[in-house]
Amino acid sequence: MENIQGKIVVITGASSGLGAETARHLVKAGAKVALGARRMERLDTLVKELGADSATAFQVDVTDRERVDAFVKDAHAKWGRIDVMLHNAGLMPMAPLAANRWQEWDQCIDVNLKGVLYGLGAVLPIMQAQKSGHNIFVSSVAGHVVNPVGAVYCATKTGIRVIAEALRQEVKEWGGRTTILSPGAVNTELPQSVKAEGVSQMIADFYANSSIPADSFARAAVFALSQPQDVDINEILFRPTAQAM
Repeated sequence: MENIQGKIVVITGASSGLGAETARHLVKAGAKVALGARRMERLDTLVKELGADSATAFQVDVTDRERVDAFVKDAHAKWGRIDVMLHNAGLMPMAPLAANRWQEWDQCIDVNLKGVLYGLGAVLPIMQAQKSGHNIFVSSVAGHVVNPVGAVYCATKTGIRVIAEALRQEVKEWGGRTTILSPGAVNTELPQSVKAEGVSQMIADFYANSSIPADSFARAAVFALSQPQDVDINEILFRPTAQAM
C-alpha cells in the first residue's frame, strides 16, 4: 500500500463495476483518482462518496478520441502528473458470427481496442516526459480461451494483450510499466451488453452461478500498483474457483 500513497490514477469506465470498485480501493490506499465514463450522474455520486479532495469526474466516451484526450489533459491539469492509467472501459457482445451482428462488432472494436489506443495516445506523452508511468489493461480469460459465441470479444481481449506486450517493450527505456489484468466471471454490468437471443440468458445464468465480486479485480490492481518501481507485474490471470474454462 505504501507505494500507492499519493499516486494519480486515471480510470476509464469508472461509473460502475471494476472501475468504480478499483477507485474505492485506490482512494482508501491514499491515491487520487480521475474518473471517466459516459454516465455523469453516477460519476458525481462516486465523487461524493470518495471525496472531492481525492476524486474528480469527467464525462467521456472512449470511442471519441478528442474527448479521451481532453479527459487525460484535464486530469493532468488538475493533479500536475499522471502516474497510472487504468484502461477499463469495455463491452462484451457475444453471438455466433453467423448472426451477423455487425453493429455490435463495430462497437466492440471501437470501445475495447480503439478506446484503449486513444487512451494511450493521450497519456503516453505525459508519462514519457515524467520518465515514469504505469498502464493497466483489462483483458479477460476470454483473451486466453476462445468460445464459439465470443469470436469478436475474444479477439479484442487478445488484442489488448498484444498491445500491452508491445508497449511493455517500448516503454522500458524510460521506466514505464504495464500490467494486464485478465479476470474470469466477475459480478459487474458487463453481461448486460450481451443482447443476442439465447446467448444473453446463457451468459446471465453463468454469471449468476459462478461470478465473484468486483473487489477481486480491485485487489489485483492494488497488488500490481503497490510494487516498488523496480518490479513490473506484467499479467495477472484469475477466475472464480468454480469457473472451469
